[in-house]
Amino acid sequence: MSDKFLLPLSIIVAGLLIGGGFYLKGKQSSVPPPPSNQASNRGQQLNSENLSAALRPIDANDHVLGSLNSRVIVVEYSDTECPYCKNFHQSMIAIMQEYGKDERVAWVYRHFPIAEIHSRAPKEAEAQECAGEIGGSSKFWEYTNKLYEVTPSNNELDPNELVNIATAVGLSSSEFNVCLESGQYAPRVQHDIENALELGALGTPYSVLVDTKTNEHYPIEGAYPYAQLKQIIDLILQS
Repeated sequence: MSDKFLLPLSIIVAGLLIGGGFYLKGKQSSVPPPPSNQASNRGQQLNSENLSAALRPIDANDHVLGSLNSRVIVVEYSDTECPYCKNFHQSMIAIMQEYGKDERVAWVYRHFPIAEIHSRAPKEAEAQECAGEIGGSSKFWEYTNKLYEVTPSNNELDPNELVNIATAVGLSSSEFNVCLESGQYAPRVQHDIENALELGALGTPYSVLVDTKTNEHYPIEGAYPYAQLKQIIDLILQS
């Protein structure tokens, strides 16, 4: 794609990336809230070049659904007790069913539990990691999908359900409990949180859509529905 089309495409995509639920301090906003002092100190999160520099490189520790050779990569930072994350998760499942198999879209899942309002979310993130350790990538995604399905959101999931979800997806309850009780994945979860903050994320869900052909990075702040995500992805794929 020639340079003369890059700016117009960026403007169109940015225009589409308006709205969606955004979870901040327990409230939904239809537009991104004003930056806090912490976020403003981190830099210009809406600038593609700065997003590209701040986004932690995808590596073997990441949870990836689809091929990293895909034209579009969605890097999501999510809180399992956020109701809007629950909605966005379903949107992304639908996107991957349509675009994932032929290497058009890949999904990278990272953790961004907001402990101040969802005190149970950090441990749930550790539970996801334990599922991945015991059962590999497929069980990480199975566990994550089941967790979003089961939780009522808003910090209301009974912690005892974490092991029940593990057994429901075919994991050993004893192995799972040993891993979860060890707390060994708390630093891993914190690593994701720190990168979300470096990106200037103000709430959840927060994602970065990467066009791997042009290296354009677009912030997705909120629970965009399937139809709107599809519109943005199609625009990029057709460019």
